[in-house]
Amino acid sequence: MSRGWKITVMVVAVAGVVSTPLLWLLDSPDTGQLVGASVQAAVGIAALVWALLQRPPVPAPVPGPADMAVGTGNAAGTDGGTAVTGVRRPGGAGSGSAKAERTGDATATGPGSSASTGIDYS
Repeated sequence: MSRGWKITVMVVAVAGVVSTPLLWLLDSPDTGQLVGASVQAAVGIAALVWALLQRPPVPAPVPGPADMAVGTGNAAGTDGGTAVTGVRRPGGAGSGSAKAERTGDATATGPGSSASTGIDYS
């Protein structure tokens, strides 16, 4: 429940608890009016307690890609090449989840080569 709604429910509950039962009870109520005033006060108190116990809503997660690599094969990077068996997100791009399972071997040979198994954020 948002803060605005919570405050609104609390104000209406307090007004319900105080206003009508008070007017009924000041006018020498009969049994029906006394019961009605008691029920209205109880409902107002219950609404007040309910509003006080509400937690603010949890923001929804930001959707993003769900990258997954499962059971990938071997990869080889040579002479400046890059080998990745899994998920590659350059610069950590994306906000979703990334998962790599049972990745194969990645081999890098030669200057400037790189290899990664799993998740590569570089």
